[in-house]
Amino acid sequence: MTNALSATPSLRDSWRADLPASLVVVLVALPLCLGIALASGAPLAAGIVSGVIGGIVVGLLSNSQLMVSGPAAGLTAIVFSGIVSLGSFEHFLVAVVIGGVLQIGFSIVRAGVIGYYIPSAVIKGMLAAIGIILILKQIPHAVGFDADFEGDETFLQANAQNTFSALGHQLQQIQLGAVLIATLSLLILIVWSRPAFKKLKIVPAPLLVVLLGIGLNLLFAQYFPALAIRSTHLVSLPVAERPSDWLTFFKLPEWSAIASLNTWRVGLTLAIVASLETLLSLEATDKMDPFKRESDTNRELLAQGVGNTLSGLVGGLPITGVVVRSAANIDAGARTRWSAIVHGILLLVSVLAIPRVLNLIPLSALAAMLLYTGFKLASPALFRTSWSLGWSQFTPFVVTVVAIVMTDLLIGIGVGLAIAAFFILGQYLRQPALRVVSPKGAVLTRYQLPDQATFLSKANIERTLSELPDGSRIEIDGTNTARFDYDVLEQLHEFTETAKLRGIDYRLVNVPAAPTTPTHSH
Repeated sequence: MTNALSATPSLRDSWRADLPASLVVVLVALPLCLGIALASGAPLAAGIVSGVIGGIVVGLLSNSQLMVSGPAAGLTAIVFSGIVSLGSFEHFLVAVVIGGVLQIGFSIVRAGVIGYYIPSAVIKGMLAAIGIILILKQIPHAVGFDADFEGDETFLQANAQNTFSALGHQLQQIQLGAVLIATLSLLILIVWSRPAFKKLKIVPAPLLVVLLGIGLNLLFAQYFPALAIRSTHLVSLPVAERPSDWLTFFKLPEWSAIASLNTWRVGLTLAIVASLETLLSLEATDKMDPFKRESDTNRELLAQGVGNTLSGLVGGLPITGVVVRSAANIDAGARTRWSAIVHGILLLVSVLAIPRVLNLIPLSALAAMLLYTGFKLASPALFRTSWSLGWSQFTPFVVTVVAIVMTDLLIGIGVGLAIAAFFILGQYLRQPALRVVSPKGAVLTRYQLPDQATFLSKANIERTLSELPDGSRIEIDGTNTARFDYDVLEQLHEFTETAKLRGIDYRLVNVPAAPTTPTHSH
């Protein structure tokens, strides 16, 4: 559902904030697009293609003001196994198209409503967990060790190590030049955020970080070769020597794969997982929105479906809404969806026009930006606030954090939802299913059933009935009950015999008879 957009800044009012924010998102998105493509076993250009479509196409169709879409780390395992099982990337593109069409179908049947059933504690836990993962995963890049791909969010890595064991190993292989650039970059980001430096914000801090990183590394190469960062630790965009080479960035689907049942299975998997990740990211982005705007979940599924269909048709990776890029967008001061749209345009222009300049950017400078974003997502204040709300909020929050860090996004969210449901169920079971409505001191005690008399009410009803004193007079009223589960009807009617044995005057008012089990005729 969408609020009235009266609180949304106009384009004229917001372009001064959206344009610098789009530059920041480009710098964050660029290595993530390349890293995710590399980890997925897809051409590097596929990551850029999907990043451009996620920015421009999804940005134009979505009504989310601040979420940024593109290739997501959460899909790398599905993409990698899909390419292997289907035999080629061109065959896999057919599955991407199928996934996109299915997402459009999800939008038509209004499946986006699922997004409204995710508890706030779980969403906040997801944000904190992604922040912690960013910090843990970007520290190696900040010190010049780039064996793991940019954007990896999983606990178990492809090299058989996990996040913590890999971190200890990587910190033993520090490059001093990378550390210097990362440290200075972090200092700039921190200083630029202080109110005293407000006038300097006309130059976005992340842009300054990138320029500083390039300049320092060129200086190292010229005068301090021992500190120079090797090419393996710089951005590595594919470079087109001639304009005609740009066409090689695009791949077309091999439509013969549409006859394979496996292609449809991969497409369905992509549609479900991408939709879930998008809805989770959308909910998280709306919570971070300083204007507190709500996005239409079904409109978002439509935008993502169109984006994925187009991405599959021209050789891109599957697209979802992405929390990391969205958080960087919000942190950079974006106010409307034009930041995401312009980021897609800038990504396309920069890749085509200045790939060699982009390939001079040290990954340690970009890592500093993501470290800063990670700390803001997992700020101590978020943990303190969750703690102050009590165990029913803090437990699902912290379990979600730990589960996501130790597994991956979807598994962690599932665990968090299970814990939240446990607390909700416990609270429901503690509420009386039979509410006393008779006047105080009345001879006859009248009980009123809840609006929904489901099997979850059985334990409370059983306890109330078993604690009745022998010889008491009671009446159970179902006038206001919209739904009776068979379990409850059976329980209420079976107590009639027990009441007779205990001398209880037991009456049921507007409670239907329990349906009998049907017999099968032959």
